[in-house]
Amino acid sequence: MSDFDYIVVGAGSAGCVLANRLSANPHNQVLLLETGGSDKSIFIKMPTALSIPMNTKKYAWQFHTQPEPFLNNREMHCPRGKVLGGSSSINGMVYVRGHAKDFDEWEQHGAEGWNYQACLPYFKKAETWYRGTDSYRGGSGKVGVNNGNEMKNPLYKAFIKAGEQAGYAVTNDYNGEQQEGFGPMHMTVKDGVRSSTSREYLDPVKNRDNLTIITGALVSRVLLENKKAVGVEYRVGSATKQARCNKEVILSAGPIGSPHILQLSGIGDAEVLKNAGVDVQHELPGVGKNLQDHLEFYFQYKCKQPITLNGKLGLLSKAKIGTEWILNRTGLGVTNHFESCAFIRSKPGVEWPDIQYHFLPAAIRYDGKQAFEGHGFQVHVGHNKPKSRGEITLQSSDPAVPPKIQFNYLEHPDDIEGFRACVRLTREIISQPAFDEFRDGEIQPGEHVQSNDEIDQFVRQAVESAYHPSCSCKMGEDKMAVVNSKTQVHGIEGLRVVDSSIFPTIPNGNLNAPTIMVAEKAADLILGIQPETSEPVRVAPSQDWQTTQR
Repeated sequence: MSDFDYIVVGAGSAGCVLANRLSANPHNQVLLLETGGSDKSIFIKMPTALSIPMNTKKYAWQFHTQPEPFLNNREMHCPRGKVLGGSSSINGMVYVRGHAKDFDEWEQHGAEGWNYQACLPYFKKAETWYRGTDSYRGGSGKVGVNNGNEMKNPLYKAFIKAGEQAGYAVTNDYNGEQQEGFGPMHMTVKDGVRSSTSREYLDPVKNRDNLTIITGALVSRVLLENKKAVGVEYRVGSATKQARCNKEVILSAGPIGSPHILQLSGIGDAEVLKNAGVDVQHELPGVGKNLQDHLEFYFQYKCKQPITLNGKLGLLSKAKIGTEWILNRTGLGVTNHFESCAFIRSKPGVEWPDIQYHFLPAAIRYDGKQAFEGHGFQVHVGHNKPKSRGEITLQSSDPAVPPKIQFNYLEHPDDIEGFRACVRLTREIISQPAFDEFRDGEIQPGEHVQSNDEIDQFVRQAVESAYHPSCSCKMGEDKMAVVNSKTQVHGIEGLRVVDSSIFPTIPNGNLNAPTIMVAEKAADLILGIQPETSEPVRVAPSQDWQTTQR
């Protein structure tokens, strides 16, 4: 048994941030535990190789859901990072903070001090925006953010122009004053390399004398004494070990791992714990509840011109791309290929955008499989403010047995209505004159899919997770809240949760950026540092609903 001041469980998007910030004080002894291993792989570093680590057992937990009753009982893939950097080392590197009102919504749900104006300084603190600092963007943070190859493929700009022709706004910076509209998409890439939290926060400080990093460590429970966290028990290989702390245990194991560890520790819904053979240490019914995620499907079209990435999938082309990246950190290897995007509202009366687009100049699955044999392009589209709620449920007292994951995707009728809008609005956008020289017939869903029933059937069979699970240990003060606004677990001294599981509601966008922000802000809370502030900024109001053929 070793004594530390802080024990951080999980070296992911949040855990690496915390390890850096907490160990900046040389008097703090910090232990960082991670089940996975090194992130020093070309497939993690090279942005264009993003589908490989996500689908590799060495780097990702290959979780699957229970059969989803509203998706034709499909078992959905739910990979999570199991490597230094966590999901920031395996994700698609898309950088989206979310809409300002997403964070105001958090505060309305009881997360005091987490409104947009309070979160903005920490978004800025975390990033280096390649165009420099301004009132909204950071210019000296750790995570590099850029636009890949600056939309050199003409299809990216055609998508933005088509949105404008359909009557939508154009935004130059959806992470700035105005999210709503069509514009360039941002990615966490610096100098042609994935800008993960392991690379940016952990690598520069991993040799600090007061920071201990242990990989290959599977945490089995938090050690509790009189409802106070005093350490953790973990496995390394066949050995069971313990580590104790003088100040706090911080769970940053993610939206699947953090509620799982709480439940293994006897913290959660009493019935769930008893059914799994775990003694109840502290009843907290919200643990694992409120689970949310984003769904998306691929709207695919044939392309008249041979300018898409479908022509770059052969072994020779891949070898050329890889060689250029290795030698120069340039070319198609430096981008995730999502270089333009959009955020729009599904219908009149919606307060802020609830539909998101990622445009890709290829017709191919996210995992790189089942590519269209000719040339094609696609737009990933999803309804981003779901009302359906799921649950993470402990199955066994053995930490090696994964929990049950049930999202209940599309259970709420409003979510189905949102995806109907995704189909109809996307068709309207792609039908604009900007795509006339490129568009050559709909591959998926197919022009025969028109009625509500036909759209619903297609969506239930075609949607996939956008890999944004969250909200399973929500922040707030109601009876289902797990942590308070200081990220402390209700009723347990010396225990916090800091990761995307504490989001009260899922933001309109990808989750890596807000997860890093949460960790930056939580670090100040843990250290007792006065929260950072900035001058209030203007947030563009939602655009008046504009119409062409709606």
